[in-house]
Amino acid sequence: MTNKQLTLDEVLDHIVDGSTIMFGGFGGIGTPPTIVSKMVEKGVKDLTLIGNDTGFPTIGIGPLIVNKQVKKIITSHIGSNPVAGKLMTEGELEVEFCPQGTLVERMRAGGVGLGGILVDVGVGTIVENNKQIIELDGNKYLIESALRADISIVFAKKGDYYGNLLYDKSARNTNPLVAMAGAVTFAEVEELVPVGSLSPEEIITPGCFIHGIIKSEGVNWKWAWE
Repeated sequence: MTNKQLTLDEVLDHIVDGSTIMFGGFGGIGTPPTIVSKMVEKGVKDLTLIGNDTGFPTIGIGPLIVNKQVKKIITSHIGSNPVAGKLMTEGELEVEFCPQGTLVERMRAGGVGLGGILVDVGVGTIVENNKQIIELDGNKYLIESALRADISIVFAKKGDYYGNLLYDKSARNTNPLVAMAGAVTFAEVEELVPVGSLSPEEIITPGCFIHGIIKSEGVNWKWAWE
């Protein structure tokens, strides 16, 4: 299949109540704005999210949190979105914290088919509670499970119709790993170009990981800042 372009409606058909969604982005940079805004409009709920952070209240993945469409998130921090902290404190949002390096390595493990990883981060602290510990070469390690998702959503600077992607500077962040770890992965791109337009040397995410691609509508700043 050389043309993987979809409509937004076709993407949203895959995102249903109770889905586990892994998303790219760091503080909103690199998170697909059009897909997220349409998820908010659709009202899909009881989501489990996996991603670096909870964005800001009006930026990145944040609007889904604010709109109470998320029941759980696996993330490294929530400090930039005070609504997430409030919902967690009130028991309306389950938050599984994971050190940032461990989180992205768990994503990578999910994408390459590993069952988990060994880390020494958290050994001897409350982080090790309810986790399996093994000893290897005289050192103790926690077993951290790999992370996978029903749907992964990523944002790229440019992509072709097959789904080959390249990212814009720091907006690359977790996107390449997220793209690999979804059972189905959708890409939102700023610029959609014909197959063969991208040099093989500049492609970061190969199209074999992408199931569908849409042209971004950009950020609706009126919606984002309301």
